[in-house]
Amino acid sequence: MSKLRQFREGVFGKADVRQYGMVFSLIAIIALFYITTDGVVLNSANLINVVSQYSYILILAIGMVMVIIAGHIDLSVGSVAAFTGIMVATSMADWGFAWPLGIVVGILVGMAVGAWQGFWVSRVMVPAFIVTLAGMLIFRGLNQVIGQSATVPVPEGFKVIGRGYLPQIGPDLILANGTRIVNTTTLVLGMVAVLLVVWLEFRKRAKAKSVGSEVPAMWATIVKLVLLGFVIMFFAFKFSTGNAGTGFPVSGMILLALVFIYSFIMGNTTFGRHVYAVGGNKRAAALSGVNVQRVNFLVIANMSMLAALAGMIYIARAGASGPQDGVGWELDAIAAVFIGGAAVTGGVGTVIGSMVGGLVMAFLNNGLSLMGVDQSWVSVIKGLVLLAAVAFDLISKSNDRSQILPTFMRRSKKRTEQETSTQLAEPNNPQLAQ
Repeated sequence: MSKLRQFREGVFGKADVRQYGMVFSLIAIIALFYITTDGVVLNSANLINVVSQYSYILILAIGMVMVIIAGHIDLSVGSVAAFTGIMVATSMADWGFAWPLGIVVGILVGMAVGAWQGFWVSRVMVPAFIVTLAGMLIFRGLNQVIGQSATVPVPEGFKVIGRGYLPQIGPDLILANGTRIVNTTTLVLGMVAVLLVVWLEFRKRAKAKSVGSEVPAMWATIVKLVLLGFVIMFFAFKFSTGNAGTGFPVSGMILLALVFIYSFIMGNTTFGRHVYAVGGNKRAAALSGVNVQRVNFLVIANMSMLAALAGMIYIARAGASGPQDGVGWELDAIAAVFIGGAAVTGGVGTVIGSMVGGLVMAFLNNGLSLMGVDQSWVSVIKGLVLLAAVAFDLISKSNDRSQILPTFMRRSKKRTEQETSTQLAEPNNPQLAQ
């Protein structure tokens, strides 16, 4: 095996490098805006702003990728987030609930909405597109009715989940070059993340060896870990050297926790495998014993739960719930999932991929805004990126299918020739007697 192939398999695994195209695209976008904005895009304050501003969309993308993998679509997430936001804000402002109890209200609202929509999809068999389209109208209307088309403020304590940062532990550190580290907790978090990545990688290698599977060359694995460690520590350093009183956002911590949990669920649990099975072939999954109704109910209900969480984080950052909250969020979440590599037909997609797709959209928005591009043109560019990503996915699959038929025909022809040669070589062949 060549060194290049060993490196590729060590870093990317056995998967086709095309699946990592969006990672390279994200790097290219950041590099482009780094040049055009004189480095502002990677400024500490800007990176903190990107995480705070787009964390709720990325949270929606986690739920949306599960919905799309299962073969559905959810158009109601923006309205559900807005409805939850106004319910939580009203409970604290008018009903006198403390902010922790307000969060409980939001979770209960998300559960109720999820059960409602999941029932229609899984039991009544109404297509999710129709159910969530109706939900988009219903919950947008309820947001307007309950809030009376006005903004409702939230208390300071509640704002922590949208505006807060990891707390600083100990005094600020000043490096030799004069750089001030204002949040050592963020830096320590980055170190812990590097150690976790190293442990998980070597655990995966040990598990593969124990079952006799082939593992990448050790040097390739080390190169991969060095690259990942550098990236993690680079951003940890950036987040820890922002303005005084800042650091890694609390909303970002919530996002990271959800990414870890849902990546584990989709990649290492029976339920995750069932979601992929239902999206790949619902009939075959049912014949294999998968409870399709249960899977459909849970993915739709889970989406509403995450939409409720996203709505709470948004109003915490905004400081109030308003009538225009959540408008267009479903489109951003769907775009993030498809850009991240999910298949239009279902059965394909990953949580990490949807995060990469969401970051592509986030840095496009942020970079174009820093350049002073008009918002109308930003929408045009985002639409073109989405179209290109889905078209690339379909063309790639079309090329794969086009390669299958010629290969099958060549093998069939070769097998026929071998059978004919065998028959002619037999002394008592009845065809020769004729």
